[in-house]
Amino acid sequence: MNAIVKTAFSFPKQRSLYVGKVRDVYNIDDRYMAMVVSDRISAFDVVLPKGIPYKGQVLNQIAAKFLDATADILPNWKLATPDPMVTVGLKCEGFKVEMIVRGYLAGSAWREYKAGARTLCGVPLPEGMVENQKFPTPIVTPTTKADEGHDENISREEIIRTGLVSQEDYDQLERYSLALFQRGTEIAARKGLILVDTKYEFGKRDGKIYLIDEIHTPDSSRYFYADGYEERLARGEHQRQLSKEFVREWLMDNGFQGKEGQRVPEMTDDIVNSISERYIELYEHITGEPFQKADDCPDVAARIERNVGAYLATL
Repeated sequence: MNAIVKTAFSFPKQRSLYVGKVRDVYNIDDRYMAMVVSDRISAFDVVLPKGIPYKGQVLNQIAAKFLDATADILPNWKLATPDPMVTVGLKCEGFKVEMIVRGYLAGSAWREYKAGARTLCGVPLPEGMVENQKFPTPIVTPTTKADEGHDENISREEIIRTGLVSQEDYDQLERYSLALFQRGTEIAARKGLILVDTKYEFGKRDGKIYLIDEIHTPDSSRYFYADGYEERLARGEHQRQLSKEFVREWLMDNGFQGKEGQRVPEMTDDIVNSISERYIELYEHITGEPFQKADDCPDVAARIERNVGAYLATL
């Protein structure tokens, strides 16, 4: 199976290329962006050495569906998905923070709580909680958006005090984030899933706030199966989940947490294929539709360049 881990396109009116951990973002005429969602996979802010077949298609198509399903809450950057792995949209000036919304005490929040923390990003946490327990109400725990290395937790007060985001804009970002999380929770529930936590990114264009990047994908979100959640919680068992957390757990079980001196464990074909299958599984659960592998072209890069170039010619 062919995984796309690097791109180097030359689109019409291309001004620049930004290569992120997973996405290659092409600036088109300083007006639009063509976001190629590669098959790279990252964990603990480290890009792992092997790509995951179909992961880019899964992420791109889930994000496109959720962007469409939340467009009534606020405008978003998406214009079209001319290729299964690509979204083209409006170029916005991104805010320097990511908005993390947590409905449950899981993942890194649980690890900090277990170590004794009772505040997270300035938000007080109730005493006596257990792993994967639902918060009384969802909480917003922002992080800085790092170009390289680790994103860092930051409080609302620090964001405003340091001028990363104005108070007016930040308050609006919180309102949008909680409304998006509520919508995502409702959609997940209809599919027998629980949206545990997720992250949102926002930008500005002509003075208006837009939702940008991806939304409610397994790279940015954690999902539990609703069936059996309460029973597993009562017994203190791990929840059945669809998210990238299983990749992190596999890495931790093999002695890797992204710390200096640690080496990524060997990614065998079995590991790679199992991760690919989990991404496809989430796609089918969260969309309620069978996943159609885009195998119509032996040269995926040529397909992407052809499809995106044809769409850009219409702008």
